[in-house]
Amino acid sequence: MKRNTKGGAELDAEIAQMGSGRAMVLHPDIDTRETRGASEQGQRRSPEEKLVEALGLAEAIDLEITYTEILRLTKLRPATLLGTGTIERFHQLIQASEIEVAIIDCALSPIQQRNLERAWNCKVIDRTALILEIFGARARTHEGRLQVELASLTFQRSRLVRSWTHLERQRGGAGFLGGPGESQIELDRRQIDDRIIQLKGDLEQVTKTRSLHRRARTRTPYPIVAFVGYTNAGKSTLFNRLTNAGVMAKDMLFATLDPTMRRLNLPSGREVILSDTVGFISELPTHLVAAFRATLEEVLEADVIVHVRDISHPETEHQKRDVELVLDDLGVLERIRHDRSLEALNKIDQMDTESRSAMVARNEPTRVALSAITGQGCTGLIERIETILSIGELRLRYDLDPADGAAIAWLHQHGRVFEQKMQDADLSVCVFLASDDASRFDDRFVPRRRTIALP
Repeated sequence: MKRNTKGGAELDAEIAQMGSGRAMVLHPDIDTRETRGASEQGQRRSPEEKLVEALGLAEAIDLEITYTEILRLTKLRPATLLGTGTIERFHQLIQASEIEVAIIDCALSPIQQRNLERAWNCKVIDRTALILEIFGARARTHEGRLQVELASLTFQRSRLVRSWTHLERQRGGAGFLGGPGESQIELDRRQIDDRIIQLKGDLEQVTKTRSLHRRARTRTPYPIVAFVGYTNAGKSTLFNRLTNAGVMAKDMLFATLDPTMRRLNLPSGREVILSDTVGFISELPTHLVAAFRATLEEVLEADVIVHVRDISHPETEHQKRDVELVLDDLGVLERIRHDRSLEALNKIDQMDTESRSAMVARNEPTRVALSAITGQGCTGLIERIETILSIGELRLRYDLDPADGAAIAWLHQHGRVFEQKMQDADLSVCVFLASDDASRFDDRFVPRRRTIALP
């Protein structure tokens, strides 16, 4: 099946049409010596959980699921993935059930996708295409739509396979001896390449705009606290709990796509910016991560990274590993100092009483057990964030001339003033200040003040 390059409106129309169709979901479970060894060592997710996740992805765009199955495969066919008997069995099922979309929960090659569509006479999409459909349906901002279109076109470009031999636009040379000119597949590929170049240019402008905003926040320093985590781990619910932001939060995979930022006042009076980012998922395509790099730059620049985990999920450790793989691809994992990251162990309300009590009693310095729904443990998370942000700060008292407005304003702008009062003829300002900022203050205002280090 040939796909044409689509604009935003056409892509939305196709997604809306697809969202009303009958679908089946198949999860191929490859049973080889390597996969059996990984399963025995606990490094491989169970096929049942992966099928449940695939169903959640399909339901996220309102597909009507009529059939699901885990396919135990010992050998993969390069041309069709599945054996001829299996293909014929599903052909009869698709015709009898009037299935319009077949979802294969793995990565299909372009040839495999084309051959399965021919054999079944229905639309066939793999895991990557399904995630792209969800992203296309959820993107609301201009930036989000640009990123979705870039990822979609990058994916489509590899899907241009020769389906018909008559798609030759012209013949070259003179008389009847000239060879074929530009074919339809070459024309499509060139149009996609041109659009990809344009989209990358537009996203560069988005990146520059974000850099300007980030530079402005640096001048009036608000630390960035970024939420990351597996999709449906409860990031948006926790974000709403802390900031009253009203961000869409549902029990649904990829309920939030476009990033949201809100200001939060900590108990000490310090102001921080919370950033809610798109959720990650296992086997997230590399080109999809690259397309959303502009969005995830807030994670790269974050002062504190909070990894929100669904601790009640049976495969929470596998989900943690999948998130860390994506962060590693972004170059974030190696840059995160251990004292600049936290794990928010969410959804303890879904655990039994004994397990929940044991989780809360652990009281680990880099982990906070909480429930974004009930609010239990959220205060502890805020306190841990404040503790991390205070690392490396000096507690100082400056005795200043009350008329020295520049020095007083500088301390309020770059530090956290927790006490200010007149003492004799001086204005005493007690402040938390980073060591670098304290040095800069000394260089600029040393002739006009006295410094006292507080315990």
